[in-house]
Amino acid sequence: MMIETTCIILKPDCMEKRLQGEVIRRFNEQGFEIVGCKMDRLSEEILKEHYAHLVDKPFFPEIVAFMRSRPVIFLAIRGENSIATIRDLLGPTDSTIAPKGTIRGDFGTDKMRNIAHASDSADSAQQELRRFFLPEELFI
Repeated sequence: MMIETTCIILKPDCMEKRLQGEVIRRFNEQGFEIVGCKMDRLSEEILKEHYAHLVDKPFFPEIVAFMRSRPVIFLAIRGENSIATIRDLLGPTDSTIAPKGTIRGDFGTDKMRNIAHASDSADSAQQELRRFFLPEELFI
């Protein structure tokens, strides 16, 4: 087993539905440790960087409007195989096909309004942690 640190964003729909405590509770139940946590409003510039692979898509302005609609919570979570395990806990990106019992299956609406973003690899986790946290904000 590998100890990893991953990056999670509790999205605007999670905040609007007041599910942040429930989502964090599910991570805690799996034995993960929060090593960074903060709340902020995403800028258009940071969204262009984070979603660089989608900037040229016609639906990108909708993503920006949604992700800027309210503040989000950033989490740095550490534990054994945290990247894959948290993605399993969340379920598929498309909430409409996510099984009940997963976070997205229980609370998500669609592909965009799916409660949380989670890093999909060790490389993206490192990039996202650098993007959203200052070194002194992480307690690793």
